[in-house]
Amino acid sequence: MSANKEKLLVSACLLGKNVKYNGKNNCIDLEKIKKYYEIVPFCPEVEGGLETPRPPSEIISFDPVNVINNSGQDVTKNFQEGARKALELCRKVGIKKALLKERSPSCGKYQVYDGSFSKRLVNSSGITATLLKEKGIKIYDENELDKLC
Repeated sequence: MSANKEKLLVSACLLGKNVKYNGKNNCIDLEKIKKYYEIVPFCPEVEGGLETPRPPSEIISFDPVNVINNSGQDVTKNFQEGARKALELCRKVGIKKALLKERSPSCGKYQVYDGSFSKRLVNSSGITATLLKEKGIKIYDENELDKLC
């Protein structure tokens, strides 16, 4: 039956996978979604070559994009590589929608942290969310589950 379901890219942390920077997850109940979609888990940060656990990272500039971790290491290329791999996967398996973790420097749809590591948010999107949106993938965050059903 899953062959007939639309595929949905989902941030792996939302599925309970321990891929967050601190080695934990952001697990939410997705049973309702699973009735309608074939879930395709993905973590752009891990796929971009970052370890788990890892120092937290934030976007410090958007044009040009620059991401650093709280140790001052530039991890922009890792975030860009993870975004590229997410887009490649979407194209390869025909994914048109993604459910991503809000406030993540990769996956945030509406807000991300401002780069000061002080828990301040700015209205902008993460690296992966931005690329997927630009390429026509419809993005949802964990607060928009009802829009997916």
